[in-house]
Amino acid sequence: MNLPVSTPFTVNGRSYHPPPRPVVVICLDGSADEYLNAAQVRGCMPNLQRMIVRGHRGVARGAMPSFTNVNNASLVTGVPPSVHGISGNFFYDAATDQEVMMNSATYLRTGTIPAGAAAAGRKVAVVTAKEKLRDILSHRLQGIAFSSEKANQAEIKTHGIRDVEKLVGHPAPPIYSAEASLYVLWAGVALLKNELADFLYLSTTDFIQHKYAPEAREALDFYAGIDRELGRLLELGATVGITADHGMNAKQKPNGEPNVIYLESLLVEKFGKGFRVILPITDPYVVHHGALGSFAVVYLPGSTRVDLIRAWLMDLPGITEVYDRPTAARKLELPADRLGDLVVLSARDVVIGRTPEHHDLKLLTGGLRSHGGHYEEMVPFIISEPLKLEYVSKANGDPRNFDIFDFVLNGANP
Repeated sequence: MNLPVSTPFTVNGRSYHPPPRPVVVICLDGSADEYLNAAQVRGCMPNLQRMIVRGHRGVARGAMPSFTNVNNASLVTGVPPSVHGISGNFFYDAATDQEVMMNSATYLRTGTIPAGAAAAGRKVAVVTAKEKLRDILSHRLQGIAFSSEKANQAEIKTHGIRDVEKLVGHPAPPIYSAEASLYVLWAGVALLKNELADFLYLSTTDFIQHKYAPEAREALDFYAGIDRELGRLLELGATVGITADHGMNAKQKPNGEPNVIYLESLLVEKFGKGFRVILPITDPYVVHHGALGSFAVVYLPGSTRVDLIRAWLMDLPGITEVYDRPTAARKLELPADRLGDLVVLSARDVVIGRTPEHHDLKLLTGGLRSHGGHYEEMVPFIISEPLKLEYVSKANGDPRNFDIFDFVLNGANP
């Protein structure tokens, strides 16, 4: 096997110095530290344990809101949403007066690290579980990019690869399954083993974490499966970095019902018509969360006073933070032009909805686990190699999950 090139490259003002060995960065969607801890203490993740003993394990602060598109975009660009422009899975486009999915690279305002690595001569592959992420993550990439959800549709012209199912040795899995995530790692192993890539970004999905608590047998078996693939990546000589886009918490009442504040209904009841509540967690995967998360954006009718509505919202039980547009953009590092008049966050066990009619809760089985607020902001941050001294200091400060490529490419000391 020829050694991978180690030509430096710069993306969004940060220089990267890839080592002459395979590099794999993994986003374990929804993986709060509690999931890794539960699996480790029960002996389900021996390869992860070896990684931690040799390398580094800590925590990092994710981007807000703690949703998938926002944080995956941050991970592959190395910058917060205020720079790359992805403010949610879903937003209100005032220019077109439409509520739309933010899953197109046309909404991305920066270049990406995978594209920069490919331009510098690395063989790059991006594999994601959810098809909704592929366009953003593969923005301007000269390399391989496909999803496990649509693996059977990959073609050379559009994805940089074909016959993925033959390569991986498994058919494309259902998106609502543990295999949807494991397939991403199986593909990563196959790409490395067959020398089709030496610089990989692998992003899983959080179906298991939405459905099961950390100690559940299904969750433990899932993380044991992840660990087996970590072992194979390490055997292939890869430097591996692991983080997450967000954590996960139960959002339900003691009787098991979803603990929902229907914000648009309450605002209309109190102040009259004309309010629009946008839920940035909204995406096609409604079985995961029913479009219920702990972060909402509110658009007010014409002359309504922002300070009056903000004060009223702050008095609602279960609401923890309410910011006007400039304050939210500054404190939460968000693009102001893609926010409403107010940004609202809820408590650890509370989600925000629009109206009861807007959400089909029959699709949620076994209770509601979700994310979006500050309570899901802190995530694992793991590097398979020891850190250079200056990066030990950075790791002990306030690392961000979107520093992961910096730590793997510049801070690891193999």
